[in-house]
Amino acid sequence: MPNSAAVLLERVHKRYGTGPQAVDALNDVNLRVAPEEFLSIMGPSGCGKTTLLNLIAGIDTPTSGRVWVAGHDLAQLSDDARSDLRLQHIGFVFQSFNLFPTFTAEENVTWPLEFLGLHWREARKRADAALAEVGLDDGARRRRPAGLSGGEQQRVAIARALVTKPRLLMADEPTGNLDSKTGQSILDLMQFLNREEHLSIVLVSHSLFAAAYGHRMVELRDGRVVRESRPSLDCIAGAP
Repeated sequence: MPNSAAVLLERVHKRYGTGPQAVDALNDVNLRVAPEEFLSIMGPSGCGKTTLLNLIAGIDTPTSGRVWVAGHDLAQLSDDARSDLRLQHIGFVFQSFNLFPTFTAEENVTWPLEFLGLHWREARKRADAALAEVGLDDGARRRRPAGLSGGEQQRVAIARALVTKPRLLMADEPTGNLDSKTGQSILDLMQFLNREEHLSIVLVSHSLFAAAYGHRMVELRDGRVVRESRPSLDCIAGAP
C-alpha cells in the first residue's frame, strides 16, 4: 500500500527530449523506501541518480509511472501542494552545501521557517535546537559560511534540512566535497539521525564506503535498477 511506504515508485520511466535525440534517464524503475529505512543509491555519473531524487522531490515529473511520497501520489498534487510537501516533509542535503553566503549559520537554518509562518522567537529556538543536534558550537553559529570549515558548513546544511521537522531526508553526495575523516563524521551523524530521530534517508553517492551506511543499497546503471544488496557492517568498520 502506498501509504505504508515513505517513498514508492511504480514502473517509473523518465525520458528527456523527443525523436532520435531523446534520452531515457530512468527505465521501468520500481522502488520502495520503508519508513525509517536508510537507503543508499549508487551508480556511475549519468545513471539516473539525480533524476530519481528530483522525481521523489516532485521537482520533476515522470514520463510514465507513479511516484508516491508519504502516501501522496505526486501526480495528483498541484504545484503548490508539491511545494508544501517538500517544505514540510522532505529535507535536502547537497554536495555543495547551498548556504547563503551573507547569512550566518543560524540565519541559514532559520530561513526555511519563514515559509512556515513561525514567529521569529520560535524560529530562533528551533534553529538553535537543530544546530545543537548536529553538533555545531555556539561560536560557529554566528559566523558566515566563509568562516566555517567544510564539515561545519555541511552540519549547517543538515540542520537547515532538519529544522522543518521532515520525515524524509534526501542527501545528494553529501560527503563529496569533504575529506575522508570529515565525511565519515557526517555519515555518522546521518546514521544517528536515522536511528534516533527515526528519519527515512535516501543517500546518493559514488562512494561504496558512504553507501555502506545504508540498511539497503540499490545500484543504478543506464537508468535501471541492476542490483540490490545489504551492505556489510564490516564495510563501515574501516575508513577508506
